[in-house]
Amino acid sequence: MAKKSPKLDSNGYRKFGMRDKIAYAAGDFGCNMSFALKGTVQTFWLVFMMMETGLLSGLLLLVQIWDAVNDPLIGSLIDNDKRKYKMGKFKTYIFIGACGLLLAGAAVFLPFPNASVVVKAVLFVLGYIIWDACYTVANVPYGSMLSLITEDSGERAQLSTWRSIGSMFGNIVPMVILPMLIWQKVTYDGTGDYHTNPITGEAYKMGDPVLDPLTGKQFETLLGERVFWAALIMGVLGFIAFMFMIKTITIRVDENSVKTNEGGEKINIIKSFGKFLKNRPAVGATVAAMGMFLGMQSATTANTIMFATYFNQASMSGIVQMIGFLPMVLFLPFIKKLVNKFGKKEASVAGTIVSVIGGVIMLVFPMVENRSTALIIYLAGLILFGIGMGVYTCVSWAMMGDAIDYNEWKFGTREEGTVYSLHSFFRKLAQGVGPSIVLLIMGALGYNSELGTIGQSFETSHNMCWLVAGLYLFSAVVQFVGIAVIYNLDKKTLEKMNQELAVTREK
Repeated sequence: MAKKSPKLDSNGYRKFGMRDKIAYAAGDFGCNMSFALKGTVQTFWLVFMMMETGLLSGLLLLVQIWDAVNDPLIGSLIDNDKRKYKMGKFKTYIFIGACGLLLAGAAVFLPFPNASVVVKAVLFVLGYIIWDACYTVANVPYGSMLSLITEDSGERAQLSTWRSIGSMFGNIVPMVILPMLIWQKVTYDGTGDYHTNPITGEAYKMGDPVLDPLTGKQFETLLGERVFWAALIMGVLGFIAFMFMIKTITIRVDENSVKTNEGGEKINIIKSFGKFLKNRPAVGATVAAMGMFLGMQSATTANTIMFATYFNQASMSGIVQMIGFLPMVLFLPFIKKLVNKFGKKEASVAGTIVSVIGGVIMLVFPMVENRSTALIIYLAGLILFGIGMGVYTCVSWAMMGDAIDYNEWKFGTREEGTVYSLHSFFRKLAQGVGPSIVLLIMGALGYNSELGTIGQSFETSHNMCWLVAGLYLFSAVVQFVGIAVIYNLDKKTLEKMNQELAVTREK
């Protein structure tokens, strides 16, 4: 029986369909098998490697600044690369980055807690730079590729939605499973500061659970060696996902015929940066993304410490986080209808308002003395925050695709790689500056790295609650400003832009 031939579009390419959407989702799953570990980096070096908060803050800022700087460089490299590749330019760069990420994700989790401060600092910086370089080589062309798979705005929105699906699953796996693997309940081994059961007043016997005298619950400690092996396994899973995407997805725009600059001259980064700042949709989407990372990414370490010291449930923190973000999945079946009826901006603005309400509710839980009730209130605020984030998360990458079109509409140049990498520059700057500042705040609020998660005071653990709540509210407010105030591609303007671009491209 003859094999059924695929349906082709007017340009001779296989028609856009579910195959492309699943493949593109697999790409972000691959990215997040590495990216999702970023939230564990600070916890690993703070709790297991016992690095002082000020030093870790400075080193983290250093490597993240380099991280942000190297994104535009790689984006420019891709834009200026006119060579012919068997797999295509974008897929080739993704393949190179994916090969590096097989091992690079574990490079920053080398478990040597007894090393000197200097050795620890060197291991951290070198490991992070290697990891980041491989991730950037894979991620920048992957993000830019969205606008090359299809030119239809509705199909781009679908790709953005499926990218979000890949991102969600890529985050859920380490979010839920990783804490269960790397956190362990503390049992008495004859060492440490606690030798008497605070509930019974009797001396601990070998193997007895060591209880927190403030909460009466069992202490938990981080198993650093398991973090290293988990990162290796996630590198393999990410590589498999990348390979599936490369072999399955179809690029429908000739990569080497895309005009990155008028006249074909070399891209001027300074000039492109100036255009980027004039590109309101790109700036608005970037501000919203920075808000998301300044709040959510920065809150990760404080959140983990809060669960370990205030709720004594660090191993279950991933499940709680997953429950809070599951509402995002509710929007997936309806996102296309919502976008078609209201527009990407309009729907996202409504979502950010709900997120702000969720952030306000979070401010209540540190005031509640009963910790079980406080956890319920925290979870309620997190669920509302997740509901609000649902729409924006599903269309955020499509909004950047529209911003790239806006660049062409206003300035006559597409510059996919450069626009996306500048967007990535500010995202990563937020990812670096945010956690660095939060680490300093944690130190100011009393966190002492030498005490681990067992010896922190009640005041310190309670301060972590206020810090986490404040970060989530800040995140929601900045996202609202970016999308509602700055981003100017509402439904009507977007339709006008697409119509005028269609006429221009036909000439």
